[in-house]
Amino acid sequence: MKYIEIDEELYRFIASKTERIGESASDILRRLLNLSVESVDVSLPTDISHPSLESQSPVNRHPVFDQAKAAVEKVIADQNSANKHSPIDEDIATSTSIDFDAMVSQHLLSQQKGAVGRFMYLLSSLESTAGSDFDKVLNVQGKGRLYFARSKQALLNSSKSSNPKEIASSGFWVTTNNNTAKKQTILTEVLEHLGCDSERAKSIAEHI
Repeated sequence: MKYIEIDEELYRFIASKTERIGESASDILRRLLNLSVESVDVSLPTDISHPSLESQSPVNRHPVFDQAKAAVEKVIADQNSANKHSPIDEDIATSTSIDFDAMVSQHLLSQQKGAVGRFMYLLSSLESTAGSDFDKVLNVQGKGRLYFARSKQALLNSSKSSNPKEIASSGFWVTTNNNTAKKQTILTEVLEHLGCDSERAKSIAEHI
């Protein structure tokens, strides 16, 4: 029996041609070359590789195989773990520190003039509570119409009858010519964008 060295690519090619468990590299090559397999001397040394067996038995696997397998499994496990903890709603994840109860004061609400006054008071209170997160109000829009903007003119450009009012001295402006029900809907959407759950948001908006 003669022994030769082959490169990794050739070895994998030979292994891919395995047809039965226990088939040696010599058996595979003889079959591919249309030579008789029965005439092969089977007294092989113990360190001869059997391609078909290496993929079946852990005893015959090279230690590097197990190390690579473990590394891949760890990467997959880490990715799965990260996905389980990924936030579904980015707005909610970044707004969990907002105290929505703090924005409602029955005493101060009672001093406001009409629905517009209560609407502006609640928005002003929310702005002081939410801090930098308040800019998410800019994402609340109607069909072809702005409800919030960073300037009075931007709202007037959207609708000449928007009656823009600045929310306290925040630099944010809001349209106020909607009816009470629409104001409640707008405030509800604002609260939800800032991480408030739907039922709680509706309850707060009912104070308008």
